Amino acid sequence: MKHAVQQQMHGGRAALSAMITKVSALALTTAISLGSASVSAQEVNLRMLSSWPENQAYTKNVAATFVQMMDEISDGEIAIRIDGPEVVGPLEQIEPVQAGVFDILFTHPAYHVGTATLGMGVEGTVADPALRRSSGVFDTLDEYYQGLGLKVVAIAPLGTSAFNFILKEPVSGMPSLDGLKVRGNQLYFPVIEGLGGAPVNLPMSDIYSSLQTGVIDGAGTTVIGIREQNWHEVAGYLSRPVFGSTSAYIFMNLDTWNGLSDDQQRLIETAALALETEVQTVFDAMAKEEEAFLLSNGMQVTELPAEEAEKLNSLMFDGAWQVAMTAGDIAERMHQQAADAGLID
Repeated sequence: MKHAVQQQMHGGRAALSAMITKVSALALTTAISLGSASVSAQEVNLRMLSSWPENQAYTKNVAATFVQMMDEISDGEIAIRIDGPEVVGPLEQIEPVQAGVFDILFTHPAYHVGTATLGMGVEGTVADPALRRSSGVFDTLDEYYQGLGLKVVAIAPLGTSAFNFILKEPVSGMPSLDGLKVRGNQLYFPVIEGLGGAPVNLPMSDIYSSLQTGVIDGAGTTVIGIREQNWHEVAGYLSRPVFGSTSAYIFMNLDTWNGLSDDQQRLIETAALALETEVQTVFDAMAKEEEAFLLSNGMQVTELPAEEAEKLNSLMFDGAWQVAMTAGDIAERMHQQAADAGLID
């Protein structure tokens, strides 16, 4: 089973192997503390709804890894099946999980800003999962989502830094995206506009053809996934420095969570903590491997002017919090927790 998951990865194989070993050790410690090596006599079968298809890097290296962890540490008694966006589209996924049609949601809060906005605030913090928990940010987010019938299980950082722009032409002045039409979503818009560009809201599936035909001049993307989508064939430049952080989120239907035994909940939390801590290393390794591939296959680095480079994180973080603040007083509280802990760059 470990070998199958490792074969799916483009990079970070050693890190993933270490993560599985670590979570197995943590699970053993948890089992001993519970006085039992078994979760329960009753097998639990759960359905996870994913915002990304099974061959996408996030699903392969976060969701599938979590599923494997739960299978291993529960000795097969907690089984999770993944269904992708071909079953329910990313923008419509929160409601069927709230209703209990699915038990678990693997997603990003940008897909659900019409229903729940506070999750975007976590995107306005540095990628430090331990500090997000110790600061109270995780618990405040969980409180908010429990009010929507969901339990926050894990917030797994997808690397230390997450974003860049792919461009058809190199940066030639300031503002660096002046007059350019740049694909993005709500998370990217403040950065694109702050660099003088015009945001274009397009799904990922349209990026290749839109770059190819000149509908857009560039796209905001994560640092991982360019190779997977073959965007290097139609965009010759990678912007640097990279900026911002992003995470993959695992939520559970609150009734499903409350229906689990204490032992089952603790094992899920054990896996979630290990996932949050270790997956960041996996994605950092993958990002390095992907950049090397892209550069060896014709892409070049184009540097943003120092004056603009210094404000990239603040542009993205401020934009994320602007969305989150529509949640009201609880957003103010979470922002203060993050600021006090040094999570806001």
